Amino acid sequence: MEEWVEVKAPTVALAIETALDELGLESPEEATVEVLQEPEKGFLGIGRKDAVVRVKPRPKRRRRPRRRGKKPEGKPAPAQRAKGKPSTDRNKAGKAGKSTNKAQKSPATKKEQHVVEPDENVRAEQAAVIEQFLTGLLDAFGLEGDVAVKVEDDIIYATVTGSQTEALIGPHGAILDAIHELCKTVVQRRTKEGARIRLDIAGYTERRREALKIYAQRLAQQVIDDQTEIMLEPMNAAERKVVHDAVAEIEGVRTYSEGEEPRRSVVIAPE
Repeated sequence: MEEWVEVKAPTVALAIETALDELGLESPEEATVEVLQEPEKGFLGIGRKDAVVRVKPRPKRRRRPRRRGKKPEGKPAPAQRAKGKPSTDRNKAGKAGKSTNKAQKSPATKKEQHVVEPDENVRAEQAAVIEQFLTGLLDAFGLEGDVAVKVEDDIIYATVTGSQTEALIGPHGAILDAIHELCKTVVQRRTKEGARIRLDIAGYTERRREALKIYAQRLAQQVIDDQTEIMLEPMNAAERKVVHDAVAEIEGVRTYSEGEEPRRSVVIAPE
């Protein structure tokens, strides 16, 4: 699979996450990542440069477990043929056959045990890391609040509630987005594996989703009435999905994305 994407974003981590979403991948381990440009802050925001990454899916390889004591059928080892000891060879072949049969039974059971359990254990560990990090963050800022973390469908949902926790949202959710990035970085460093994380602080994310859904439906009706296209403001991948899903429920309109990250927008157009 040769598909690859090139993405710009304020940070390398955000650029990689956006590229993974575009490719339908769940973790950086499933992709080949090339950092083309590191972000530069500039002076007082002047001369700032975004990070640029290039990402493509990594080919999947299947490995077959090596089984000890297994020999090709009907092909005795060269050393045995040279010595010319058929009786000894038959005994050895019989022993090899017994050990092969045992190898064929036990690994199958072990494989079945390790298909689901490691992922569940890793996600549980990552959820605990996120809960510990967010709890420590509240303590560091001296804010009163509660942290709840759960895992559903391989996605970690973290919720921070409490009236004082609104201080962690920021203008247009800027601080919340930064905390979200920190959660992903901490999980990656602690567990050596990426994770799909959904963070909501003081109900902001859910309110934003509902408001965005209503806004998209109103714009869709306007597109139907005027028969003209409307381009929304740039959004992240999660918010774009909310718009796509909301408009998909309305007949007579369609949506598509346009532009490059982090300036990628949804366009609502007549069907």
